[in-house]
Amino acid sequence: MMERTCAILKPDAVNRGLVGEVIRRFENKGLKIVGMKMERLETKKLEEHYAHHKDKPFFKGLVKYMASIPCIVIALEGVEAVEVVRRMVGATSGRKADMGSIRGDYSMSHQQNLIHASGSREEAEKELKRFFKDGELHNYP
Repeated sequence: MMERTCAILKPDAVNRGLVGEVIRRFENKGLKIVGMKMERLETKKLEEHYAHHKDKPFFKGLVKYMASIPCIVIALEGVEAVEVVRRMVGATSGRKADMGSIRGDYSMSHQQNLIHASGSREEAEKELKRFFKDGELHNYP
């Protein structure tokens, strides 16, 4: 089934110059970029995005970290894109992520793990609406 999903390249991916490498992996897999922008994410938007972590001790630090420099927000499209991107990204902890995954190849951290990827179709739908305005996602052959 053709799906759309959301990925966010976090401050550590931007600082380490890994944006092109991550995008290359998505394109090489056959995923289509239907939206992409660099944005300094607002605290309010991040608090909404990470609301499921609001009672955890790392919540404030995570929001501050994500707002510290611009991130790259990407909308990807492809067959079963949500699951495919999650598998490509790997486990949350870079130390536990399988080699060959983005986190497994480039991250040693739990929080500075390079990238966020939507966890379900429902989550992807909400995140795409949160980070992209009408007209910012494109359809093309």
